[in-house]
Formats: sequence, C-alpha cells, structure tokens
Amino acid sequence: MGENAIDLQTLLHRCRVEDGESFDLAQHPTRIAQIKDIDKAAGKHLLRQGVKRLSALQELLYANSTWSLLLVFQAMDAGGKDGMIKHVMSGVNPQGVTVTSFKQPGPVELSHDYLWRVHLVAPSSGRIGIFNRSHYEEVLVTRVHPELLVKQKIPACLRDGAIWEERYRDIRHFEHYLSRQGTVVLKFFLNLSKEEQRKRFLRRIDLDEKHWKFSISDAREREHWDAYRDAYREAIRNTAQPSAPWFVIPADRKWMARLLVMETIIEALERLKLSVPDPAPDIVRDMAAVRQELEAQAPKAKHG
Repeated sequence: MGENAIDLQTLLHRCRVEDGESFDLAQHPTRIAQIKDIDKAAGKHLLRQGVKRLSALQELLYANSTWSLLLVFQAMDAGGKDGMIKHVMSGVNPQGVTVTSFKQPGPVELSHDYLWRVHLVAPSSGRIGIFNRSHYEEVLVTRVHPELLVKQKIPACLRDGAIWEERYRDIRHFEHYLSRQGTVVLKFFLNLSKEEQRKRFLRRIDLDEKHWKFSISDAREREHWDAYRDAYREAIRNTAQPSAPWFVIPADRKWMARLLVMETIIEALERLKLSVPDPAPDIVRDMAAVRQELEAQAPKAKHG
C-alpha cells in the first residue's frame, strides 16, 4: 500500500459528525484512494466477516429486546443505498429487520404532520429499522422544491423562511427522544461525486439488466446538484448530535463504502455490551420439568 494510505479507524473517525457547527461537506471526499493494508479483495473479505459478526450481534439485540437500532440512509440519486442495504444486511434474520422506503407522501400522509409516518415505522425493542430515504427528504427535496410545501396543507403563514430551522429543531428533538427510549440512531450520507453519478446513470442506460433502475426524473434532478449539496450540508450541520450522529461516507467506491458502514454498525452494537439473557426463574423451573418428562419418554433398551 502507498505511504498516503489512511488507517481504517482513522477514516471511520473522520466520517463521524456529532457536532455540525463547523461542518463543511466540501471537506469530506467522495473517494478515498487507499485504506492502509486493505485493498478491494481484502475489503470484500472483511465485509463477509462483518456480515457474520453483525448476524450474531443482531441475534443478541433481538434476544434482549431492550435496545433497538435505526439506520438512516440518504444519498443523491444512484448513491448506492439499495446495494448498501442488500450487502451489509445480507446475513441478518429478516424477522428482526424492517426496511422502509419513503416514497412521495400520499393523501393520508399529507393530512398529517411530516413526522407522523416516520414515527409509525420506528423500530420496536429488539429490532433493526432501516430507512431508505427518510424524514430528511422534508429538508432536502422539499427545500430544493419549496412548492411541495403547498401540498402539505401547511397554513400559508407557517410556510415562511423560518420553516427550515424549525424542521431541523423538530428532527433533532425527535431523534434525541428516540435515543432516550433505547433506540440507537445512526445516519449515513453516501457522499457521491457528480462524475460518478453520471457514470452510474450511463450504466443504467447501457446495461439491459439495469434498465429497471433508470428514472428520467432522477436524471433531470442533476440540474439541481448544487442546490441538493447545499441542502445536505445544512441538514447535516443542523441535525448532527452525539445521540444521533451523521456518517459522511465516501461512496464513489462501493466496496469501501459498504465496509465503512458495516464497521460503523458493528461498533455501535458492540458498545451496547449485550450478552445472552438469563431465563426467568419460572422458565428455568419449566425447563427442568420438561426435561424430566422428555427423558422419561426415552425408548427402553431391548435386552436379549
């Protein structure tokens, strides 16, 4: 590896944003040349190992049924959210995971406050909840296209310039509230370059098996690239906090992005120091009784 290769733990630390006061998205690269002692092959091997470790940690999370985990994924179009979820969560038990993809709100959602549908699908105790896009669309897409606020039935007097600061404050309080109820909140921004997005859009056009991913509306949103970058910068700056940190992940290289997200999730779950819970005394008594019954039902050995 080259002398300028960065250590994995150092890179993970640099990706983490807990205090957005001095956050500058321009200081976070979309591509890391090298991780010390880890090339693409080694990275994929570590990812496979991580999948097994995450599976074991999820089982402990589910068995204890006290803590829960919320993973929020945000990115520009073609940023790799779907592939990230598919690869990183490939080894977990589907019974303990819920993935919610937040599409454009329909009539029912628009008749409620914008956090209503989010709270409904927050993970319950012992479970992992994954948001593929999230409540942050309300300070991203809606900020780039403020005309969408009209559809949300918000009184005109409340749709002034203060609405974004108010929404940032609402989101901070909502996420802090979840953390105080035992939900570990991790938010990932997959930081993609405009050039890499262009290449991925072209692959969707050129490869038959990727046509289903192509969206003319996604391609047209490239016209608002700078506005979206500004919206992401402000969202992260105003909502990063120790109880709900952001992780700005260099996303131009998919294997590296997946490894960084995997390691972040594993570290967060390991900090909970979960262990196999002891059964309640009545369960212990029941097991002893059932053991005696089952042993008594063993077939008798035949003699002669």
